[in-house]
This record gives sequence, C-alpha cells and structure tokens, in this order.
Amino acid sequence: MNTQFVKQTGVTTLLVTALSLFAAAQLQVQPKDRGPFKPTEESLKQYKYPEWFRDAKFGIWAHWGPQAVPRHGDWYARQMYEEGSDDYRYHLAHYGHPSEFGYKDIIPLWKAQRWDPEKLMALYKKAGARYFVSMGTHHDDFFLWNSRIHRWNSVNYGPKKDVVGIWQKAAKEQGLKFGVSEHLGASFTWFQSSHGADTIGPKKGVPYDGANPMYQDLYHAKTEPGDNDWLSNNEEWHREWLFSIKELIDNYHPDLLYSDSGLPFGEYGRNMIAHFYNQNMAANGGDLEAVYTCKQASEGMWVQDLERGVKDSVSLFPWQTDTSIGDWFYRTGQKYKTATEIIQMLVDIVSKNGNLLINIVQTPEGDLEPDVLNIVEDIASWNAVNGDGIFGTRPWKIYGEKPLSTPVVASDNFNEDKVKYTAQDIRFTQKGDTVYAFCLGVPDGDIRIASLGRDSRISAGTISSVRMMGSNAKLHWKQKAGALIINKPSKLPVASVQVIGFKIEFKHPAS
Repeated sequence: MNTQFVKQTGVTTLLVTALSLFAAAQLQVQPKDRGPFKPTEESLKQYKYPEWFRDAKFGIWAHWGPQAVPRHGDWYARQMYEEGSDDYRYHLAHYGHPSEFGYKDIIPLWKAQRWDPEKLMALYKKAGARYFVSMGTHHDDFFLWNSRIHRWNSVNYGPKKDVVGIWQKAAKEQGLKFGVSEHLGASFTWFQSSHGADTIGPKKGVPYDGANPMYQDLYHAKTEPGDNDWLSNNEEWHREWLFSIKELIDNYHPDLLYSDSGLPFGEYGRNMIAHFYNQNMAANGGDLEAVYTCKQASEGMWVQDLERGVKDSVSLFPWQTDTSIGDWFYRTGQKYKTATEIIQMLVDIVSKNGNLLINIVQTPEGDLEPDVLNIVEDIASWNAVNGDGIFGTRPWKIYGEKPLSTPVVASDNFNEDKVKYTAQDIRFTQKGDTVYAFCLGVPDGDIRIASLGRDSRISAGTISSVRMMGSNAKLHWKQKAGALIINKPSKLPVASVQVIGFKIEFKHPAS
C-alpha cells in the first residue's frame, strides 16, 4: 500500500474515534426535550403500534450485499476465515489465501449490474407487499448507504450507488412503507475470525488480512479475552454502533428499523429507539408511525421479531416473522420455499397477530432467478384473490384449528421447519363482522370447521353465506350443530397455491 493510503486510513480511524466520542457526549443529552420518548423502559412503554403496520401483514426484504458475490450463501465474510470450512476451501480455490485476498477484496467485485429497483418494487407491490426493507449493513460492517463516517460503503465501493436511498425512492414511488435492517451490533464479535491464521499448512501462522491495522475500520480491532457473545461488551463499540445507526436514521428517516439481535447495548439501544421514535413524530406532525423490531419480547415497547420462527398462539402485541425464500444470501443451486409454503406461513402468522417479512433472494448482479420470479408471481396471484382476508384484518377469537395429533411447536426462533401444515389446519382472521377461514391444504373430502358450528361455544352466530374467495362457482355448505361443513371445491382459484380462503358472513355477528 502507498503512503498516501496509509495516511488516509489513519485519518479515517481518528475520525471514527472522534465521532464515537461525540456520540458518547450526545448520549448524555439526547433525547431530552426533543420529544416525548426518553431512554427508559417506562417511557418506551408509551409506544402505540401504528395502524399501517397492523394492516400491512406482508413485507419483502432485500437481504443483499457483497456477500452474495461468491454465490456461497450466508455468513461468507466470516466463514471464509474459518480454516477447514466449506467457505474457506472455496475461497482458497477461487480467490486465494485470505492473508492475501480477503473480504475487502470481495467487496469491489459486487457490481449489481443487473439491478433494476423500480422493476423489482413494482413486482413486490403486485405480490401484495405493503412494506419493503433494505439491508442497511450486515455483520460484514459494509454500509449500503451514503455514509460520511465509514468509508466502507456502497457509494465508495462495489456498485458505487446509495443502495438504501435508491431502494427507498423506488418503494415510495410504489406507495410502500420503507424499512432498513441493521446487523452491525453483532459485527464486532462476528468478524473476529478475520484476525486469525492457519494452524497447519504452508501458510501456518500467517495472519489473515483482518489482522492488518490498515483495515481495522472494516474488520474491527481484536476483541479482549472473553468478549465473544453475539453482542460485544466493549462500550467503545457500543458508542460506534449508536452513532452509525443514528446516521442511518437521520439520513433516511425509515418507517421501520430492524436489529438482528435483542435490543443492543442497553442504554445505547434505548437512546437509539427514543431518538428513532421522536424524530419520526417530528416528521409526521406529532403522529408516531415508526416501527422498531428486534429479537426480544417487546412488552409493548417495540415489535418482537422471530427469525425463521412462528408463534403458537395469538399474541397480545403485534409481532413479526423474518425468514427467507431460500438462503439469506445467494447460493448456487439452493432450494427455495414454494408459494404454498410461503402462503401457509403468512396465513398462520396473520391469524396470530403477526406480520411476515420475507427475503426474496437476489443474485449478486441484482436480478431474480426465473424460479424465484415464478414463486413471487404465484404469491401475487393468491393475494390478488385472497387479500381481503389478510390485509387490514385482525385476529379472531382463536387463531384456528389443527389436528389433535399435531405436535406442539412452542413459539421460538428457527422453528419454521418443525411446523407442518395440512388440510386439517384451519386459520381465522376477522374484519368487522366478517370472518375469514383458510384451509391450509387441499382436503380429500369435505372441509369441517368445528369452531363455526351452530352450537359452537366459540361462535354461536348463524351463518348467512360462505364464499370461496376468487371464485364465483356455487359452493355447497351447511352449518350443522357440530361444525360448518363445506363441500370440497372442484377447482381452486389459484391452482399453484394449495391454500383455500373462505369469506363467511353471519345473520347475526359471531361475536
């Protein structure tokens, strides 16, 4: 490296340090006298969930960045430094040893040359998305926004575009709410593998490029012994995180902000949320429209997020599942969820007072594979005819019915693969006096819904009409004492999605 670059790197490091100290000073004064929210649990419990989020139900996420370049899936930036791992072996074979060609050298290879955000956003709106979320920064410490405090960003490197800003403009043009995800909180410990070295072989003991002080602003410094949890205990990094996320909030004023962790860093995290809520109210004439979501029970202070997980009952507070149609980043040959599997999850989650945020995997170049396009089109077709029972609805008295033999899967992260939906699974939503019932599979015979029987303790209302959404075909049904019986439809409105929606009206409200 030349002397000029070394000097520039030193200046950058000093600037980040100075800004971190400034953030520490700000921590003592904000958000005092800048809005109703203070960085305390008592104050944050004033939060009221905005109606837009409660009505939205379905969001699409672009979990996309330079880690897609090797086409090797999630966590490449970390695992390429883990000796013996698949990613390490792949990196060695395709790029060279990580002491010589590291993640910093992968970043400029991300060109996003086929990225058409306007076209993709129009597709996502057609699919039924009511909000769109852009990656802000992953654990790789690469910012997808036009940052003035961090040189490793998408305006300086890779596509040389303000990815967050461009996504936001496209979302607004389609009338979608806009969010950003931050995974920076875990980056400080997550990226420590870059400081290692091989333990065997010809490069034994040669430090990987993350150990080079010139790149500390990307890979972070080496942690102190024992600092190896998901969230670091280093307070200097807490301040750096706060200042970085504050820049993201203040530059883009997103409607939603997602953290890939529980609430990060105690007081620093509470300051961030209070600032996020207060600036949002100031921008919306005193109305709070902001949604913050993290992987921690909310107690009404934010939206709890479950990663690749679902709840087992109706939640008192609105919540969100985040998952992906496939791997988080592009992987060659990966298997994708079917449209039926995605719609089954969506209906189940909505019946329990939740929203589904799903990542639609983009190639490194920025477009979608043909099979992904087909899946999104199938989701669009289903939502076009069944959306009345999804968007703007609220949970009914119970979330639904399931076979007695179905194993109990407790609410948790990473449980989606344990939940198996069948034609005996029924889910309910409600809008006004109308109840919607969804059959999460195609039955062999008639559909039986015990909760809607004439003598049901849950609903004693007399049904006046049952209509299969998306179809004008005559539907044969009968409300018996023990159940509502619907004859199996001869044809599904959307043949590619095996979920059937029924709109049910009552002579007297079923409440």
